[in-house]
Amino acid sequence: MGESPSSSSASYIHMVQHLIEKCLIFHMTKEECMEALSKHANIEPVITSTVWNELEKENKAFFEAYAEAKSKDERMSEEETNQMIQKMISDSSKPPHNND
Repeated sequence: MGESPSSSSASYIHMVQHLIEKCLIFHMTKEECMEALSKHANIEPVITSTVWNELEKENKAFFEAYAEAKSKDERMSEEETNQMIQKMISDSSKPPHNND
């Protein structure tokens, strides 16, 4: 009897997954992603949340690494930048590597 509802909802879910993947590329949290998709793609936060949870179940290792990178990322801003500046300063005060 034509298109079954399950196949259209499957493609809808696939679209939501794709949008969530975009959010992940931009290092958004689940909450930020739910808000963004609700605002820009008119997708109910509960749907985004459900699909996110499913993705998380299927890709545990990825999401653990993602969460870890994210927490490191937030620290990096201060600590790492500081270390990089220190390294630059110490590198510039060293004599050039001329073997004379």
